Amino acid sequence: MNRLSTGLLALFALVLAATSAQAQLYDARNSSVNFERKERDAVKVQVEGTAQWTRDFWQTWLKDTYNIRLRGDGVLGVGKKDILVAKQAPMSSVSGKLIDLYSTVTAPSDTVSELSVWAALGPDAFITASGTPSEFSSLRTITQSFAAAARVKAYREQIAEAEKQFKESEKEKEKLEKERASLATNTQSNLAKIEQLKKQNADNKLKSAEDSVKLLDNARLLELRKAQVERRRARLTNLDRK
Repeated sequence: MNRLSTGLLALFALVLAATSAQAQLYDARNSSVNFERKERDAVKVQVEGTAQWTRDFWQTWLKDTYNIRLRGDGVLGVGKKDILVAKQAPMSSVSGKLIDLYSTVTAPSDTVSELSVWAALGPDAFITASGTPSEFSSLRTITQSFAAAARVKAYREQIAEAEKQFKESEKEKEKLEKERASLATNTQSNLAKIEQLKKQNADNKLKSAEDSVKLLDNARLLELRKAQVERRRARLTNLDRK
């Protein structure tokens, strides 16, 4: 097998793995959890988001959709428990009776969390896929509905974040363009000043040369006049002696 074929097979395997992982998201499935030292039938679903994000939205969604308040967050985070519980919750879509609803949220990865949901019709009367298929199916439907809502919420937040980043990039672009324009103007001004200074330096150099010539002429004139003064002093001295 040549290198090209090997590379294509590896790429195909990666695509299949990615597709399989994506398919698991937002797809409620039958599973189980260990609760009170026994395996209980449960419904699990993985969604995009941190465990805290999913835990918060699950509680909000249940409250808004079924008016059910889960307990387990404690007071201001103090006494927070892994299992969220709603005792004697009215969920007619599951059963005409009151049920005890249990759930946990874990994090298989940094960007994916898993919600596990199970319920009981009474003490040690847990809903099972085989024993109470209708109720368990309803529980799965509820979990799947939450997953659909979580997907919409995640996508909306991703769009909002992308729009925010886009606006920030636009502002950064405007800022950079203003800075570039300011620098160009400043550079042009500096170049004009440099040309002016060059001209002034040239004028100064020319004037300095002219002053040097004048200074030499002045020195010769001083010597001449000094000699004249000396001669006149000498003549005056000779006149005074006569």
